[in-house]
Amino acid sequence: MNRDIYQEPLVGRYTSTEMQSVFSERNRIENWRRCWIALAEAQNELGLGDIVTPEMVAELKAHAKDIDFEVAAAKEKEIRHDVMAHVYAYGQKCPTAEPIIHLGATSQFVGCNADLILHRQALRLVKKSLLNVISNLAVFCRKHKELATLGYTHYQPAQPTTVGKRHTLYIQDLLMDLDYIEGLELQIKARGAKGTVGTQATFLELFKGDHKKVRELDELVALKLGFNDVFHVTGQTYTRKLDMKIGETMAGIGSSAHKFAVDLRLLSNLKVQEEPFAKKQVGSSAMAYKRNPMRSERMTGLARKLMGLSADFAATFANHWFERTLDDSAIRRMDIPQAFLLTDAVLKLYLNITSDMVVFPKQISKHLLQELPFMATEKILMASVERGKSRQEMHEVVKVHSVAAGRVVKEEGLDNDLLKRLADDEAIPFSQEELAELVGDGSEFTGRASAQTDEYLDEVVVPCLDRYKDLLGGIDSSLSV
Repeated sequence: MNRDIYQEPLVGRYTSTEMQSVFSERNRIENWRRCWIALAEAQNELGLGDIVTPEMVAELKAHAKDIDFEVAAAKEKEIRHDVMAHVYAYGQKCPTAEPIIHLGATSQFVGCNADLILHRQALRLVKKSLLNVISNLAVFCRKHKELATLGYTHYQPAQPTTVGKRHTLYIQDLLMDLDYIEGLELQIKARGAKGTVGTQATFLELFKGDHKKVRELDELVALKLGFNDVFHVTGQTYTRKLDMKIGETMAGIGSSAHKFAVDLRLLSNLKVQEEPFAKKQVGSSAMAYKRNPMRSERMTGLARKLMGLSADFAATFANHWFERTLDDSAIRRMDIPQAFLLTDAVLKLYLNITSDMVVFPKQISKHLLQELPFMATEKILMASVERGKSRQEMHEVVKVHSVAAGRVVKEEGLDNDLLKRLADDEAIPFSQEELAELVGDGSEFTGRASAQTDEYLDEVVVPCLDRYKDLLGGIDSSLSV
């Protein structure tokens, strides 16, 4: 590493080598060459054999990975055009085929088609990570489906739920993200061979006005690049609306992860649930006792950056004048790799955290029992009526004692003593032991949370994971720093 110049943290600290490889210069240029080979091969097969010979195609294939980056860089510095610099470098390795490299094509023939290939490669990695996070969460949900915990609305104590049920909410968000990925995959098609402004004029000239052959060329090039479909119409580029949808989809994953990370940070403060904490991890340089939720905080920050990229993609699409303007070039070089790299980094953290989350049942019970007497007042009222009391009279008695107990908790910092207050009131037909038995441990106040968890996992999550079982496992979720 050159420590005298800026290094991209996404590469140096946060992302997987697999995603880095997708957006490497080597992978991009190798896919440019795939495009040139596909074009030449298709031209030969469709009747231009006297111009594009089998020997030329064979030579291009033989040197597909033989890239001299230094020669290309020197040529680009001279002519200020990256595609033509690589045409030159490729031609140096393929002297026989040199005259027909890029025949009839515009720069965006390789630029767009290669980008679309990279999108598919990157999207598969994102999908794999997303599914493995869902799998981790599903295991966690099943394990803790019956563990009653305090539910919150407005971050104020509400009714009890279960730890497992709460985490099905995060799965649901991620499954929605998966739906968007699946829809996006259907939108990614080859740009094909469309010519300078999308009219295929140069190819029509090459094929002597044969429209059928030009259409076949478009479809055959797409097929050779691994696509079953091709954009029917383009300008010089494929529509940047697709890039916008990619940005939105990645931002959606970022927002799902952001919500989870913030919730976990709040739970960590309550000391009821935490992210993994390494044996030698340091929480604070000053406060040695601290267990800061570093991973969740990092995930929040990276997700924030990811969510903000959507505006860039929308502006780039909206300003793409007529058939093409070049103001999309520099920003796409940064935004597209960053969108996927950020998503990769966020999901890597999400996977790491959910692989070994820590739950503290006694602390969960402590928080729940502090609020449970208030939540059980309706049950106490109903039981009192069964013993012959007036509901209206009991409601007033319970209200008075509830307000008093709440004041003691807030103003004096004491434990909730509502049950004792009620037991000491002669109007209440129960002893403190009986009231405690009525209140229980909170599990009976969780409604169908446990059943909902099982139903959701069995009916929705497991079938989805079964459908993608080939993508489960095989991911290194360890963090470099």
